[in-house]
Amino acid sequence: MSDGALTVVDGIQLRAVDLSLPESEISLTGAQILDLADSKASSSLYGLPLPENLKASALSRIGTEDVVAFRRKEFSTEEASEKLRDYVNAIADELKGSCLQIFYVDDPLVVSVLDGHTLKLFLEDEDDFAMLAENLFTDLDTEDTGKISKNEIRNALVNMGAEMGVPPFSEFPQLNDILRKQGAEGEEELGQAQFAQLLQAVVQELAEALARKHVVFIQNIKIINGSELRKLLADEKELNSIGEKILQEKQSARDGLGNLEIIRSFLERNAKELGLPVPEANEVVVLLYDDIFAAIKEKDDAKLEKNEVGKLTKEILEKFAEQLQSNPVYHDLGY
Repeated sequence: MSDGALTVVDGIQLRAVDLSLPESEISLTGAQILDLADSKASSSLYGLPLPENLKASALSRIGTEDVVAFRRKEFSTEEASEKLRDYVNAIADELKGSCLQIFYVDDPLVVSVLDGHTLKLFLEDEDDFAMLAENLFTDLDTEDTGKISKNEIRNALVNMGAEMGVPPFSEFPQLNDILRKQGAEGEEELGQAQFAQLLQAVVQELAEALARKHVVFIQNIKIINGSELRKLLADEKELNSIGEKILQEKQSARDGLGNLEIIRSFLERNAKELGLPVPEANEVVVLLYDDIFAAIKEKDDAKLEKNEVGKLTKEILEKFAEQLQSNPVYHDLGY
């Protein structure tokens, strides 16, 4: 599963792995099968090593409890091929939909694979690139002088980040060489047009460098896909409790606040506990809230009963779950 430059390790990558055995082998031990499977799986996952708990869970899935005995046992090529396939499929099943539980307990493993493609898209559209350069220049021109120094190009790249296809300097030291080569260092001041021209040259060379040598690095990203919400929606007792809390807030709220305003305020403040994305995370989340609440017909009855509050809240949460399932929200674990 991917989103721009982000690739979520969720098992899909393993479905296309070549599981053929070495032709020279007439039999393999369990140890050889596992080593071969681990190597093939790791290669398809951008060279990431498979965690021990993941491998143990996969072995358990295929009914291999005594790992020592399995590693010592010899298998014919036909048996080995079957075991190899079953084991890799078990790893994929473990990853499917729960990549976050395998590498970092509760948090998702997201791999950024930067190959210059995203940067080339910006460069190919002159209007998009001009807008990008203008926005970056405005952000960096903190004193509003219309001038910034050449070395601000470095900060511009940092601001663009992996979401726009720029790797961190720590992951791609070659960025420093590109800046030096393009003369993007020093205190010489640049106007907006000069800044855009220099940024374009740097980004062009960076895109070419990434096309030759991809950058792969791991990020801890929170993925909100509605799974927690769906569990909540299946818990009638918990839903009733939420309805009661919202009704209490409605009763103590100042005059003029509508039902949706009260419900939205409650959901935003308790987003993490409910499995909703936190509005402070990014603008995409704010727009999601805006769209869902705009689609709900406002109810202004000041005497809204408890069951009606719960019904309205459930309707809103169902819409969130539906939207998040088809369009998961990604944001930093700091939120």
